Amino acid sequence: MTTTTMALTGSTRWKPVLCCALLALGFGYISLQHPADDGYGAISLLPSLLILIVAIISKRPLESILTGVVAGLLLIDPSNLIQGLGDLSMGVMMDETIAWIILVCGMMGGLINMLERGGSVLSFSGLLVRRLKSGRQTLLCTTALGLLVFIDDYLNSLAVSASMKNLTDRYRISREKLAYVVDSTAAPVCILVPVSTWAVYFAALLEENNAVSEGGGMSLYIDAIPYMAYGWAALLIVWLVVMGLIPDIGPMKAAERRARNGQTIPDGVAQDGFDTRQMPRTSALRGLLNFLLPMAVLVGASVYYEIDLLKGALVASLFTMVLYYWQRLQSLGQMVDAMLDGFKVMLYPIAVVAAGFMVKEINDQLGMTAYIIESVTPYLSPELLPAMVFTLMAAVVFATGSSWGVFVVSLPIVIPLAQSLDISMPLTVGALLSASAFGSHACFFSDSTVLSSQGSGCTTMGHAITQLPYALLGGVLAIASFLILGFA
Repeated sequence: MTTTTMALTGSTRWKPVLCCALLALGFGYISLQHPADDGYGAISLLPSLLILIVAIISKRPLESILTGVVAGLLLIDPSNLIQGLGDLSMGVMMDETIAWIILVCGMMGGLINMLERGGSVLSFSGLLVRRLKSGRQTLLCTTALGLLVFIDDYLNSLAVSASMKNLTDRYRISREKLAYVVDSTAAPVCILVPVSTWAVYFAALLEENNAVSEGGGMSLYIDAIPYMAYGWAALLIVWLVVMGLIPDIGPMKAAERRARNGQTIPDGVAQDGFDTRQMPRTSALRGLLNFLLPMAVLVGASVYYEIDLLKGALVASLFTMVLYYWQRLQSLGQMVDAMLDGFKVMLYPIAVVAAGFMVKEINDQLGMTAYIIESVTPYLSPELLPAMVFTLMAAVVFATGSSWGVFVVSLPIVIPLAQSLDISMPLTVGALLSASAFGSHACFFSDSTVLSSQGSGCTTMGHAITQLPYALLGGVLAIASFLILGFA
């Protein structure tokens, strides 16, 4: 290696370190210049903007989020960075919601892994191969499965992608397109169905914020379903894409070209799957039952335990272990190993989601959500409120990746505002839920995006970038719908 080459390599290696040092100094300086008793105002937007910029440059979501977290802590108290980071990490990991997410993702990853190693997913795919004769039929089947698995977006993202990726590979459909179809039938579908984890959560949240009297949260949620414009728009767009009526756009076009040339899995992603020669062999019908029965138990148990996917996953895992052991498909040790390996596979998605919760906590301390809402409140009118609520809250959820947590902060502001302007409450709730679904769908580090990419076997940023044009199209349709509804 020549001296010049070594110098260039060393310079390239030190560039990220230099940039990080300059950013840290910049955010620390801004914090020192900021009066201690004043709100952060527009400064509260800086960590989220930094996350987006670093993500676009690096294509690495976890590192981008952590960069924004450190920047936010420097704004809050640059002299106490390590202590603040430790307290924030501990607070997030002790949060009941993140604990639930860790356990659900781990259990779901383990269950899917056990189904794959038991040959059930392969049997299910093999049965579909005989009936699906084209790539379009395969994508239509994926969409239909997404509509059927409506109880939770986590279940949708992992189960549907695991059962369909062998088929999409067969017809040279990119993993990015599979992830897009799966993600488009996850959160957008869950908000449209009153028997889902989203409905239960938001119905309770509406009652807590006096949007409706006690016990009427679910009724209000059901009344708002026709007004959840983004959910309907996302379903329409994914159907048009699957049918070929909307062409592949930008990065998706490049991914599909690569898949047609024989490379369905993108660069940088390990070839997933197992050695099928080592899998247990069963009849097609028996394999199908071994796949569908655990899924049915998962859904049924979740509904029985008041739409709690964690309890459903526990029951389904125990049921699958008994079922497979009884048929001698796997030993107890093999099934435990499959569960543990599945949990390991989910560690990166769990880390990204946990880091997203850290961003949400930083933004709450900086007052970002309240600042954005208060900044536009003077310009609101009854006609513009639904569209403005969707646009603002969609931007907040996109920036924070927290499709649920952000509404704990925003609902106490938005609901009284809508009541004071005498706006239809179902329309307001429809705009809020649409914003939540858009943020979950479009944000590159939201739980739905991360799990869809993980289940489909592509990178998180690859999925987010290929999906974004379609999500933005759905967002434009939603804004137009809310403008029409507001003026009508």
